[in-house]
Amino acid sequence: MPFNLASPNGLAEPCDIADLDGWLQSELQQVPSAAERAVIREVVAQLDSFVQWAREALLLWPGCDRIPRDGRRLAYFTYPPYIKAMVADAGLRLDTRANGPAIASFAIAGGRRPDRFGSSNAWSIHHLYSGKFPHLGHSETTHAAKDGNHFTQSAGLIAVHPVADALCDEFPFVAWYLRAQAYLRFGYDPDSVFSGAQDSLGFASGHQCRVAGTGESPA
Repeated sequence: MPFNLASPNGLAEPCDIADLDGWLQSELQQVPSAAERAVIREVVAQLDSFVQWAREALLLWPGCDRIPRDGRRLAYFTYPPYIKAMVADAGLRLDTRANGPAIASFAIAGGRRPDRFGSSNAWSIHHLYSGKFPHLGHSETTHAAKDGNHFTQSAGLIAVHPVADALCDEFPFVAWYLRAQAYLRFGYDPDSVFSGAQDSLGFASGHQCRVAGTGESPA
């Protein structure tokens, strides 16, 4: 599947975990439009109205990613029995489409997806690490959809209002502001930006996630 990850702009300064709001205000100076800057400031100031987080860090399906196998187009997922049982116990439903495993992880980990105002859909489930916007000093960034350690990792997932969803994809510093928030909540740092050492699943020392199942491969 195609991924458009190119961006003509990036961060001006390293993301400052100790002063995120001050860092963000400095980064905003890159944006020439006062109207756009005002929108970003308002969304960040009211972040709970635009972003919902999981309650725990859960790797639902180790090894699952969204890469088509053997040249085939990945259209639907077939879930292993343990995920079907977890979903049934939680009173949830599975989505077999491309982002379904991530949606399931977010829901089982206690995340909430509000309804949209102008659509019958709920808020999208967004991967904070989308393969776009490498940090300063890095040539690349984690692409969760292509990595079985991260595709169904709830610490890297948010339910996001369409306005904030667009901002995450448009402005590198908005994406990194939210990645920093994931680190503060869960210790999740797959790009090794905020902490000195991480385990194999991207968590800083002293933090961990719950790993479900037995690691069956995706269909």
